Amino acid sequence: MEENEPSINDLLLKAGEAWKNKNNPSAIELYREVLKMDLMQISAYDALMKIYRQEKAYKKELAIINSGIKVYEKYYKDHSGKHTKEVKAISEKLNKSFGLVDKKGTKLYNPEPIGRWQSRKEIVNKKLAK
Repeated sequence: MEENEPSINDLLLKAGEAWKNKNNPSAIELYREVLKMDLMQISAYDALMKIYRQEKAYKKELAIINSGIKVYEKYYKDHSGKHTKEVKAISEKLNKSFGLVDKKGTKLYNPEPIGRWQSRKEIVNKKLAK
C-alpha cells in the first residue's frame, strides 16, 4: 500500500458514512474499492447486498452474492487439504458428533458466510423469477 492510499478500514468507514447519508453511489464505489484491496471482506459484500436490496436491484445483488460465494468456496477448498491425516480424522469425528455431516461424511451445512449468502441467493432468485 502506498503512503497516501487509504486503508481498508478508512474506506469501510467512509463507505458506511456515505451509506448512512443515503449516498449509495459513493458507498457502492467505496465498498467495491475495499473488495479490490481484499476479496475476503465479508462486511463489504454484506453492505453491497443490502444497498442493492434497498434499491431493489436484485440482479446486482445476485452478482455480489455469487461473487462472494465463489471467493469463499475457493478459500475453503484451498485451505481444507493442508492437514495431516490425524487432523482430518479428528475433524471428521467432530463434524459427525456435531451433526455437521451425514453418515457418509457429506456436509449438511455450509461454513459462514456461504450458508447465509446461499439462503439469500434463493430469496433473490425467487424475486427475479416473478
